[in-house]
Amino acid sequence: MNAIVISAIWGVVMMFSGAFSKSNATARNLSVIGILLLFAVNLLELYGTRLFDVNTTGMLAFDNFGLLFNTFAIGCTAVYFLLNGRDMEKVGLHVAEYYALIFFVLAGIFISSSFSSLLLLFLGIEIISIPLYILTGTDKRNLKSNEASLKYFLMGSFSTGIMLMGICLIYGAKGTFNIEQIALGTTALTPMIGAGLLLLMFSMAFKVSAAPFHFWTPDVYDGAPTVFTSFMATIVKAGLFIAFIRLFESAFETMHPQWQTLIAIITAATLIIGNLTAVFQQSVKRMLAYSSIAQAGFMLFALVAMNGIGREGLLYYTLAYSVPTIGIFAILVRMKDYTFEGFNGLAKHQPVLAAVTTIFLLSLAGIPATAGFMGKFYMLSAAIQNGHVMWLVIVGILCAAISVYYYFRVIQAMYFKDGEPRELETSGFHKGLLVLMAAFVVFIGIFPQWVIQMLYDFIF
Repeated sequence: MNAIVISAIWGVVMMFSGAFSKSNATARNLSVIGILLLFAVNLLELYGTRLFDVNTTGMLAFDNFGLLFNTFAIGCTAVYFLLNGRDMEKVGLHVAEYYALIFFVLAGIFISSSFSSLLLLFLGIEIISIPLYILTGTDKRNLKSNEASLKYFLMGSFSTGIMLMGICLIYGAKGTFNIEQIALGTTALTPMIGAGLLLLMFSMAFKVSAAPFHFWTPDVYDGAPTVFTSFMATIVKAGLFIAFIRLFESAFETMHPQWQTLIAIITAATLIIGNLTAVFQQSVKRMLAYSSIAQAGFMLFALVAMNGIGREGLLYYTLAYSVPTIGIFAILVRMKDYTFEGFNGLAKHQPVLAAVTTIFLLSLAGIPATAGFMGKFYMLSAAIQNGHVMWLVIVGILCAAISVYYYFRVIQAMYFKDGEPRELETSGFHKGLLVLMAAFVVFIGIFPQWVIQMLYDFIF
């Protein structure tokens, strides 16, 4: 509860700071103070100290799984603020309002990681979505940004309607919105529960950009300002996945055998479509958009397996995917050319940036000694332990091999092709933070027990 209240309050603080001060430095410093405060109060609650005791009448449940995810999400957001604070100032004039919207999105993510009622699931998803529609269209001078915002709003609204219809059907069948009570006495899919489950599954699949509900993702990610695409593709996506697994693990776990095959097919389609389409992209930004679809396929393994390794792996994957992706976008946003040719010769002119980009790309490709390898290992291990979807494990391995091709295209361009000398607007602090992030990616890839022990201390 600490994180929800503080995040909402700090969003309001950022709005008023924008009204009374036009200084970008003030907004940037306030946002960093706010995110550090948010990290501290959430960590206090994880250790049992709650600042706010609000009676949620059983609609929210703050367990260690959700609180630990919140800690990871806040930490990644803090890194995102430090890396991209100055890049937000280039988007438009309302910098404080951009930070306010991000804090409101975080409040929605915290609700989505802790809901016990379908009503709070709906509210959490909408609190996440509405600010994102605005952030997507913040570059008003860019027609692609306006188009992406409108497309995201229309399709997001449609998927929300599907979610509400699914909630209505579940309520009609069970007479309650509480996800634990929904699970009681339910082992077979009646027509009404089955229809409600499918509608909820499809709407959540849309939110996490799983195939075949992924069509909005490339256009929205490509059209949105790059600095906000980074946030949407990482922290927001991870938060929606936590909501997805929390819903199906709590409300529909007893019916897991009935819907496992369907979610396995969605997972396979997401892996295949995301990876194969990324191969043919000419823009690195658009390639990363399809890559995020492919990464969503691996995160879906936790839902397919529905076991302890899957939950453990999903939290680990949050770090293993978010940190490298935020790092790559932090470099991409400083470049003028987003094509693969724009990276030609980067190693010669910017060796530090090329080196950290290589580490981030190797991690996303799942190369050993990086966090991405261990993340994929845990996801595939969860499916193997489940024992019913070995064919999906084979699909996952093949798709991981395909992903190596398009990630290595960037590395090839940086190290083996000549390009024009370029000066990127990077400070020593910016490069230093990227180096620390790259070191972190390698560290948790070589010593994954550092993160896993944290999960066992708090959750298992």
